Amino acid sequence: MTQHLAAIAILVPDYDAGIANYVGDLGFDLIEDTDLGGGRRWVLVAPLRSARETRLLLAEAAGPDQAAAVGRRAGGRVLLFLHTDDFARDHARMT
Repeated sequence: MTQHLAAIAILVPDYDAGIANYVGDLGFDLIEDTDLGGGRRWVLVAPLRSARETRLLLAEAAGPDQAAAVGRRAGGRVLLFLHTDDFARDHARMT
């Protein structure tokens, strides 16, 4: 049996801000943005031109406890490692 991680949930302050950051600032591809009703959405992004096996699910923080955890999901540690074929190019684009 073959397995892989399909998505990793990342808390964002709101969906549009998350999309602006990951797609606009970091250059990720927007894979899906589906309205689930009740103000909820299913938003998936993936690194630009990646195999898209692992995606990030942008989850809007619900309530003050989750809002306080935005950007701190790994407790101050590195949460994700992005492999690239040209670090200098991608670093310049993302900064």
